[in-house]
Amino acid sequence: MSSENKTIFDIDKEKDFPDWFGEICKVADLADIRYGVKGFTPFPPWSLMSMNLMFNVLEEVLQRKGHLPMLFPTVIPESNLTKEAQHVEGFTPQVFWIENIGDGEKLEEKLALRPTSETAIYPMYSLWVRSWRDLPLKRYQRCSVFRSEIKSTRPFLRGREFLWIESHNVFATHEEAKAQVMEDLETTKEAVTDSFCLPVMVFRRTQWDKFPGGLNTYAADTLMPDGKVIQLPSTHDLGDNFAKAFDVKYLNEGNEATYAFQTCYGPAVSRIYGAMISVHGDNKGLRLPFGIAPYQVVIIPIFKGQDAETVTKYCKDIEQKLKKAGFRTHLDVSDATPGWKYNFWEMKGVPIRLEAGMRDIKQEKVVLFRRDTMKRTSLELKNLKKQVAAIGKEIDASLLKMAESRFEGLIVDADTLSAVTDALEKGKVARIPFCTTEMEGLPCAEEVKDRTGGEIRGTRIDIDEKPEGVCTVCGKVAEAVVYVARSY
Repeated sequence: MSSENKTIFDIDKEKDFPDWFGEICKVADLADIRYGVKGFTPFPPWSLMSMNLMFNVLEEVLQRKGHLPMLFPTVIPESNLTKEAQHVEGFTPQVFWIENIGDGEKLEEKLALRPTSETAIYPMYSLWVRSWRDLPLKRYQRCSVFRSEIKSTRPFLRGREFLWIESHNVFATHEEAKAQVMEDLETTKEAVTDSFCLPVMVFRRTQWDKFPGGLNTYAADTLMPDGKVIQLPSTHDLGDNFAKAFDVKYLNEGNEATYAFQTCYGPAVSRIYGAMISVHGDNKGLRLPFGIAPYQVVIIPIFKGQDAETVTKYCKDIEQKLKKAGFRTHLDVSDATPGWKYNFWEMKGVPIRLEAGMRDIKQEKVVLFRRDTMKRTSLELKNLKKQVAAIGKEIDASLLKMAESRFEGLIVDADTLSAVTDALEKGKVARIPFCTTEMEGLPCAEEVKDRTGGEIRGTRIDIDEKPEGVCTVCGKVAEAVVYVARSY
């Protein structure tokens, strides 16, 4: 069967993930690639509703930890973008430029659509930060960023416009900045793992793979169904590099002008959403975590003609009780058959389905179906609100446990490049001794990529590892343990 004739129910996600992903985006109405501009994709309600909930989770965590919201313009003057040399060198190939207005009149200065906002925000920080009393300054914005992606594009996972939150913070000392980086990694755990049910490996990126202009980059990667990894949130220790470029100074308590230290953090919500549907989905469609599903509960009335009014009223009462209790609930009173509705809402990934007919009414019960386990159980109506809340938590824990099980046996030790290739071909991640993650190690990293197709993700900071032996590539004494994987 050709891929264009497949339905989501014909595709085995584990064997044919690319086709599965494209099909679920279409049939679940998550993204429409027919917009006509490569890498720019409209997001219909079902995906956007979830992404808005994901934004809410991240914003709640950030605000609880002292960040305040702001919003900057989408465009950045070229003169700003070029102030930090390493930064502009790293991003210029991906920048979209605006040069003309109207019928071709040239702008006095080219404007970049923001690829990230350091060079937009930090000139203003140089005005906003005056004294040690202004610090720490912790701000974030929720916005789109634009990058002319040179690899093939795919909705959510790799596009030219993506939705994210970026936090930008200013501190008096480098120690405070480094503590913020660790706080950002904890924020990633709270949001990405605890709320979106995605396990991650946390890496310190190599010096050739760090954020342009920064000192160090730390990033969380998760494993996709095809064995590749994908970067989710990353956080960056900028040191005082950007402060010096943009004159972000403060008067210390001795009334001396001192350069500040800065960090930035960027959870790309649209990419995290793409990873989330990929990891949790199955051959029937989506399986959404309870906490961020647009509808947490869908209710299906089961009746024959003469029972329609009675059953529908019973289901409407259930809907109102659950909505009043704070659950996002939808009563499906469409003309479709119950079987069609079951398949549809299973494909859309609604965590809990309730079914009720005349027999349930007589017993004051309802049938509850869990999308994660595909199992039904009969519940007494009087306990329904508590049961829905408890089962919702169970569903999220279940999805995370199933996702974590994919990490078991994922990492294999390799001491030759052929062993690395073998691991990657089997959808695994190779762990190897490596000479150095400083710039001197770049030639070895390039050889790894050329010969295996894998990229060095960095050194783990969420577990304690010590290098032994010699570099897998050059044979020098190993100074690091690094991980090699194919990636998006």
